[in-house]
Amino acid sequence: MNSIISGNEKGKCFICGRYCHTEEHHIFGGGNRKKSEKLGLKVDLCHDCHNEPPNGVHFNAENNNRLKAIGQKAAMLEYHWTVEEFIKEMGRNYIDTV
Repeated sequence: MNSIISGNEKGKCFICGRYCHTEEHHIFGGGNRKKSEKLGLKVDLCHDCHNEPPNGVHFNAENNNRLKAIGQKAAMLEYHWTVEEFIKEMGRNYIDTV
């Protein structure tokens, strides 16, 4: 499924805004990666913002949690979920972690 995240654009990094080769990042990984794919909870990121220390989302908890909060808000809006329904689907609440 295509991304449901407002402002996501193929070829533009969702975090830094740079137009470049981008990599698809599933906002909720691990056991929720397939759900992220199915629900459109993914963004395009440049390599640095995706997978390079110190600021890449796979190394930087603050950036990772910020994306998760954005993903949660988008999912709740798109699928008309309450916080409780989101937690039931994805395991926890991320909105209050940012």
